Amino acid sequence: MQTISLTGAKVVSADRELPASSVLITDDRIASIGASYTAVTELDLSGTTLFPGFIDVHNHGAAGIDVMKCSPSDLEDACHFLASQGVTGWLPTLVPAADEEYARAVEVISTVMDRQRAGTTQVLGVHYEGPFVNLALCGALHKQYFKTYRDVIDLDRLRTPSGAVRMTTLAPEIEGGVELLKALRERGWVISIGHTRADVTVLDSAFSAGAHHMTHFMNAMPQLHHRDPGPIGWGLSRDDVTCDIIADGIHLERYVLKLLLKTKGARGLSLISDSIAAAGKGDGDFQIWGETISVKNGRTSNVHGSIAGSVITMLDAVRMMRSLGVSDVDVARMAASNPAKLLGIDRECGSIEEGKRADLVAIDANGEVKLTIVGGEVAFRP
Repeated sequence: MQTISLTGAKVVSADRELPASSVLITDDRIASIGASYTAVTELDLSGTTLFPGFIDVHNHGAAGIDVMKCSPSDLEDACHFLASQGVTGWLPTLVPAADEEYARAVEVISTVMDRQRAGTTQVLGVHYEGPFVNLALCGALHKQYFKTYRDVIDLDRLRTPSGAVRMTTLAPEIEGGVELLKALRERGWVISIGHTRADVTVLDSAFSAGAHHMTHFMNAMPQLHHRDPGPIGWGLSRDDVTCDIIADGIHLERYVLKLLLKTKGARGLSLISDSIAAAGKGDGDFQIWGETISVKNGRTSNVHGSIAGSVITMLDAVRMMRSLGVSDVDVARMAASNPAKLLGIDRECGSIEEGKRADLVAIDANGEVKLTIVGGEVAFRP
């Protein structure tokens, strides 16, 4: 039996902060919190804050690796990079593409999931961003691959790794959208509303059919109008709808982030990166999704001038929210607990509680990751 004692860190537990506490890990589990222990391995984390490991439900790649094009070893390299950013679990996110491209990407994801072990950031499943989204709100997605329910012969052609989390972003106003939503929910999919211009009547129908979450809220949606609330007004007004946000100061300006915190509260928001392969590579031009995407001063742009994902990580999003004065408890909710609940894995992970899997990240006073643990084993330590 392996035991690790983490000492000296401020611990951000499920609903409170515990100053200078100790956490005992036995095998892959959090065994106890708050007392002193004798363990085989003791790690001094004085001067750091210990968070539950971040969970990124929307990530197209990073460190030069595109999840649509990569090999299994490339995807594992992406996992190592994400561990350095405090991410302990993620959903590789696919953009609309030909069926054979989908099949290849899912085969790579399945291969990595079959062989992944503790001590590395976990691929939790797959997120299809589209193809069932609105043609008028394509953003950087390639609309030649968009589909409606009528276009689909067999929903099971949307391949997924066996036993994995299956998530999709869709627009309920497309032809057959609500019926499609019901069919996917029956198959166990997590549904998020996005790239949409649905009116509130359609959105209410989508909610009744099982869609209770919204993708990169306010982006790829029509602007809020006082006589036409649309997706933004609908999402803001419903406490039973959660939203994920790209907290980079570009997709959402800092004052808008503050507004969302006031209206939705930390319990209603999840942080995502929506990162692309250029994340972690600095400014420059990159060949991604069959086109040139430029990055300048941290802002992405395709040839049409549209923002094409982000180049932040979950760590950057956490830093942004902390800079706005958000408490570490609320940051932990947005970066870990809420995403885990959305994916239905919150009994296993997403918070620092006894009995849960030991997925943890220690951050120092400068906002740098000093330790990432996944499944009770060290995944990153500079």
